[in-house]
Amino acid sequence: MGDVLAYFNEACILISAIVMGFGWYHIRKGHRETHRRLMLTGVTFAALFFITYVAKTIFIGDSTFGGPKSVAPFYYGFLQTHSILATVAAIFGIVTLVYAFKQRFARHKKVGPWTVSIWFVTAATGLTVFIMLYIAFPAGHTTGLWRAWIG
Repeated sequence: MGDVLAYFNEACILISAIVMGFGWYHIRKGHRETHRRLMLTGVTFAALFFITYVAKTIFIGDSTFGGPKSVAPFYYGFLQTHSILATVAAIFGIVTLVYAFKQRFARHKKVGPWTVSIWFVTAATGLTVFIMLYIAFPAGHTTGLWRAWIG
């Protein structure tokens, strides 16, 4: 079940980034309504990722890196970069959404390109982590959060 959720989560992140890319394209062409719909769709997929990722982490756990020790520093480097960028992207995303919903479009227009650019890099680093964790090498041990707390 954990692997299925991991694939689902990665699909959500990639779909979110692709849809947001199309949304960015459409606002540059002046198609505001298409931009709005695409960006809200992208945000929905990003939120779906976040909700299912947190649920997976709490109820199933996270997989450790199962690849060779010589590759582990690269994996953890990508993982840390991804985690930091994901946090920054989420904060920027909330700010960008608030500006849009409050119709403060001058500020929205300034922060939006930064937000989507950070999200693109977040999606790329997330894909790299996913490939290293589930495709290139067998996933390591999975530990549930509840089991770790109880012992």
